[in-house]
Amino acid sequence: MRGIKLTAFACAAALTACTTNPYTGERQASKAATYGAGAAAVCALVGAMDSKKKARNAALGCGIVGAGVGGYMDVQEARLREQLEGSGVRVVREGDNIRLVMPGNITFESDSYNLRGDFFGVLNSVALVLAKYADTNLRISGHTDNTGSREHNLTLSAQRAGAVADYLVGQAVDAQRITTRGLAFDQPIADNDTAAGRSQNRRVELYILPAPQA
Repeated sequence: MRGIKLTAFACAAALTACTTNPYTGERQASKAATYGAGAAAVCALVGAMDSKKKARNAALGCGIVGAGVGGYMDVQEARLREQLEGSGVRVVREGDNIRLVMPGNITFESDSYNLRGDFFGVLNSVALVLAKYADTNLRISGHTDNTGSREHNLTLSAQRAGAVADYLVGQAVDAQRITTRGLAFDQPIADNDTAAGRSQNRRVELYILPAPQA
Protein backbone atom coordinates (compact mmCIF):
# COMPACT_ATOMS: atom_id res chain seq x y z
CA MET A 1 0.00 0.00 0.00
CA ARG A 2 2.85 2.37 0.85
CA GLY A 3 4.39 1.68 -2.58
CA ILE A 4 1.13 2.65 -4.26
CA LYS A 5 0.95 5.93 -2.35
CA LEU A 6 4.56 6.87 -3.07
CA THR A 7 4.31 6.06 -6.76
CA ALA A 8 1.01 7.88 -7.11
CA PHE A 9 2.54 10.92 -5.44
CA ALA A 10 5.56 10.83 -7.76
CA CYS A 11 3.34 10.59 -10.82
CA ALA A 12 1.06 13.35 -9.63
CA ALA A 13 4.03 15.60 -8.96
CA ALA A 14 5.39 14.97 -12.43
CA LEU A 15 2.05 15.72 -14.04
CA THR A 16 0.97 18.81 -12.09
CA ALA A 17 3.88 21.09 -12.82
CA CYS A 18 2.89 24.73 -12.46
CA THR A 19 3.48 27.56 -14.88
CA THR A 20 3.31 31.31 -14.36
CA ASN A 21 0.70 33.27 -16.28
CA PRO A 22 2.77 36.02 -17.97
CA TYR A 23 -0.17 38.44 -17.83
CA THR A 24 -1.26 38.00 -14.17
CA GLY A 25 1.93 36.70 -12.57
CA GLU A 26 -0.10 33.97 -10.86
CA ARG A 27 0.98 30.36 -10.58
CA GLN A 28 -1.37 27.95 -12.29
CA ALA A 29 -1.49 24.24 -13.05
CA SER A 30 -0.28 23.27 -16.50
CA LYS A 31 -2.85 21.87 -18.93
CA ALA A 32 -0.55 18.87 -19.11
CA ALA A 33 -1.70 17.93 -15.60
CA THR A 34 -5.24 17.58 -16.86
CA TYR A 35 -4.24 15.60 -19.93
CA GLY A 36 -2.12 13.23 -17.84
CA ALA A 37 -4.42 12.56 -14.88
CA GLY A 38 -5.39 9.11 -16.11
CA ALA A 39 -1.76 8.18 -16.66
CA ALA A 40 -0.98 8.93 -13.00
CA ALA A 41 -3.45 6.30 -11.79
CA VAL A 42 -2.01 3.66 -14.11
CA CYS A 43 1.48 4.56 -13.01
CA ALA A 44 0.58 4.02 -9.35
CA LEU A 45 -0.56 0.46 -10.03
CA VAL A 46 2.55 -0.36 -12.05
CA GLY A 47 4.80 0.94 -9.30
CA ALA A 48 3.05 -1.08 -6.60
CA MET A 49 3.84 -4.34 -8.37
CA ASP A 50 7.52 -3.68 -9.06
CA SER A 51 10.78 -2.88 -7.30
CA LYS A 52 11.53 0.57 -5.88
CA LYS A 53 13.95 1.39 -8.69
CA LYS A 54 11.52 0.32 -11.40
CA ALA A 55 8.69 2.17 -9.68
CA ARG A 56 10.75 5.36 -9.72
CA ASN A 57 11.51 4.93 -13.41
CA ALA A 58 7.84 4.22 -14.11
CA ALA A 59 6.88 7.41 -12.30
CA LEU A 60 9.26 9.45 -14.42
CA GLY A 61 8.04 7.76 -17.58
CA CYS A 62 4.44 8.41 -16.63
CA GLY A 63 5.20 12.08 -16.22
CA ILE A 64 6.53 12.28 -19.75
CA VAL A 65 3.67 10.32 -21.29
CA GLY A 66 1.08 12.23 -19.29
CA ALA A 67 2.35 15.56 -20.55
CA GLY A 68 2.42 14.46 -24.19
CA VAL A 69 1.26 16.83 -26.89
CA GLY A 70 -0.62 19.01 -24.42
CA GLY A 71 2.49 19.63 -22.36
CA TYR A 72 4.57 20.40 -25.44
CA MET A 73 2.04 22.98 -26.57
CA ASP A 74 1.75 24.39 -23.03
CA VAL A 75 5.43 25.27 -23.03
CA GLN A 76 5.26 26.78 -26.51
CA GLU A 77 2.19 28.83 -25.56
CA ALA A 78 3.94 30.20 -22.48
CA ARG A 79 7.03 31.18 -24.50
CA LEU A 80 4.90 32.93 -27.11
CA ARG A 81 2.97 34.88 -24.47
CA GLU A 82 6.23 36.01 -22.90
CA GLN A 83 7.76 37.02 -26.22
CA LEU A 84 4.66 38.80 -27.54
CA GLU A 85 3.41 40.59 -24.44
CA GLY A 86 2.61 44.19 -25.35
CA SER A 87 3.12 43.57 -29.08
CA GLY A 88 -0.54 43.75 -30.10
CA VAL A 89 -0.55 40.10 -31.19
CA ARG A 90 -3.21 37.96 -29.52
CA VAL A 91 -2.26 34.44 -28.42
CA VAL A 92 -5.32 32.17 -28.38
CA ARG A 93 -5.24 28.57 -27.14
CA GLU A 94 -7.71 26.26 -28.89
CA GLY A 95 -7.35 22.73 -27.51
CA ASP A 96 -3.92 21.50 -28.59
CA ASN A 97 -3.61 24.29 -31.17
CA ILE A 98 -2.34 27.85 -30.76
CA ARG A 99 -3.60 30.76 -32.86
CA LEU A 100 -1.72 34.03 -33.22
CA VAL A 101 -3.87 36.95 -34.38
CA MET A 102 -1.75 39.69 -35.95
CA PRO A 103 -3.83 42.85 -36.58
CA GLY A 104 -3.43 44.86 -39.76
CA ASN A 105 -2.33 48.03 -37.99
CA ILE A 106 0.99 46.40 -37.03
CA THR A 107 1.55 44.13 -40.03
CA PHE A 108 1.10 45.86 -43.41
CA GLU A 109 0.51 49.24 -44.95
CA SER A 110 -2.94 49.81 -46.45
CA ASP A 111 -3.59 47.75 -49.61
CA SER A 112 -0.04 46.40 -49.53
CA TYR A 113 1.68 43.12 -48.73
CA ASN A 114 4.97 44.76 -47.78
CA LEU A 115 5.72 44.11 -44.12
CA ARG A 116 5.84 47.17 -41.89
CA GLY A 117 9.30 47.82 -40.45
CA ASP A 118 8.04 47.76 -36.87
CA PHE A 119 6.55 44.29 -37.45
CA PHE A 120 9.92 42.66 -38.02
CA GLY A 121 10.66 42.48 -34.30
CA VAL A 122 7.35 40.74 -33.64
CA LEU A 123 8.01 38.15 -36.33
CA ASN A 124 11.55 37.66 -35.04
CA SER A 125 10.13 36.78 -31.62
CA VAL A 126 7.64 34.36 -33.16
CA ALA A 127 10.35 32.75 -35.29
CA LEU A 128 12.59 32.13 -32.28
CA VAL A 129 9.88 30.09 -30.59
CA LEU A 130 8.80 28.28 -33.75
CA ALA A 131 12.38 27.29 -34.59
CA LYS A 132 12.96 25.96 -31.07
CA TYR A 133 9.74 23.93 -30.93
CA ALA A 134 9.88 22.28 -34.32
CA ASP A 135 7.39 19.45 -33.81
CA THR A 136 4.53 21.60 -35.08
CA ASN A 137 3.08 22.61 -38.42
CA LEU A 138 2.06 26.16 -39.29
CA ARG A 139 -0.95 27.40 -41.23
CA ILE A 140 -0.90 31.09 -42.11
CA SER A 141 -4.06 32.78 -43.35
CA GLY A 142 -4.46 36.31 -44.66
CA HIS A 143 -7.70 38.26 -44.11
CA THR A 144 -9.00 41.58 -45.46
CA ASP A 145 -11.99 43.85 -44.98
CA ASN A 146 -14.71 44.04 -47.64
CA THR A 147 -13.38 47.13 -49.41
CA GLY A 148 -12.81 46.40 -53.10
CA SER A 149 -13.55 43.31 -55.15
CA ARG A 150 -13.36 39.80 -53.79
CA GLU A 151 -10.82 38.84 -56.46
CA HIS A 152 -8.52 41.69 -55.42
CA ASN A 153 -8.85 40.81 -51.75
CA LEU A 154 -8.22 37.11 -52.36
CA THR A 155 -4.97 38.00 -54.09
CA LEU A 156 -3.96 40.53 -51.43
CA SER A 157 -4.74 38.22 -48.52
CA ALA A 158 -2.75 35.37 -50.11
CA GLN A 159 0.19 37.70 -50.72
CA ARG A 160 0.14 38.85 -47.10
CA ALA A 161 0.10 35.29 -45.80
CA GLY A 162 2.97 34.49 -48.15
CA ALA A 163 4.96 37.51 -46.99
CA VAL A 164 4.73 36.37 -43.37
CA ALA A 165 5.72 32.82 -44.35
CA ASP A 166 8.70 34.03 -46.38
CA TYR A 167 9.95 36.14 -43.49
CA LEU A 168 9.68 33.25 -41.02
CA VAL A 169 11.57 30.97 -43.42
CA GLY A 170 14.28 33.62 -43.57
CA GLN A 171 14.50 33.36 -39.78
CA ALA A 172 15.26 29.62 -39.80
CA VAL A 173 11.72 28.23 -39.68
CA ASP A 174 11.52 25.16 -41.97
CA ALA A 175 9.42 25.94 -45.05
CA GLN A 176 8.15 22.33 -45.09
CA ARG A 177 6.18 23.07 -41.93
CA ILE A 178 4.24 25.98 -43.46
CA THR A 179 1.10 26.26 -45.57
CA THR A 180 -0.55 29.56 -46.53
CA ARG A 181 -3.94 30.65 -47.78
CA GLY A 182 -5.77 33.86 -48.61
CA LEU A 183 -9.34 34.14 -47.35
CA ALA A 184 -10.21 37.70 -48.44
CA PHE A 185 -13.18 38.88 -46.36
CA ASP A 186 -14.79 35.44 -45.95
CA GLN A 187 -14.07 35.13 -42.20
CA PRO A 188 -14.65 38.53 -40.56
CA ILE A 189 -14.24 38.86 -36.80
CA ALA A 190 -15.93 42.28 -36.63
CA ASP A 191 -18.51 44.40 -38.45
CA ASN A 192 -17.29 45.51 -41.87
CA ASP A 193 -19.81 48.37 -41.81
CA THR A 194 -17.63 50.39 -39.42
CA ALA A 195 -14.07 51.68 -39.73
CA ALA A 196 -13.13 50.04 -36.43
CA GLY A 197 -14.56 46.72 -37.58
CA ARG A 198 -12.78 46.82 -40.92
CA SER A 199 -9.52 47.53 -39.09
CA GLN A 200 -9.97 44.39 -36.98
CA ASN A 201 -10.78 42.27 -40.01
CA ARG A 202 -7.52 43.24 -41.76
CA ARG A 203 -5.23 40.71 -40.12
CA VAL A 204 -2.99 37.66 -40.48
CA GLU A 205 -3.60 34.57 -38.37
CA LEU A 206 -0.95 31.95 -37.71
CA TYR A 207 -2.14 28.56 -36.49
CA ILE A 208 0.40 26.36 -34.71
CA LEU A 209 -0.67 22.72 -34.92
CA PRO A 210 0.96 19.61 -33.40
CA ALA A 211 2.76 17.66 -36.11
CA PRO A 212 1.21 14.24 -36.88
CA GLN A 213 2.93 11.50 -34.90
CA ALA A 214 4.61 8.79 -36.93
